[in-house]
Amino acid sequence: MNLEARKISLVQEFLRIDNEEIISALENVLHKIKSENFDENLKPMSLDQFNDEIDKAIDDEANDRIINIKDLKNKIQQWD
Repeated sequence: MNLEARKISLVQEFLRIDNEEIISALENVLHKIKSENFDENLKPMSLDQFNDEIDKAIDDEANDRIINIKDLKNKIQQWD
């Protein structure tokens, strides 16, 4: 069974559950595993990468490729 078929099977099985305790336990397990997976894959950037990011930010600011927070909030409110 491929991954897509397994996911569909899992969703179908999940939809048949009518016990809130089981759903809560599954949610907790899912969040814990996702958090652990994120932490395992989180790697600090190198000093060169960090300096490149700073250089890019300075270049963006110098070339007016930034937006202030007030304008950004207004744009986000218009997304609805």
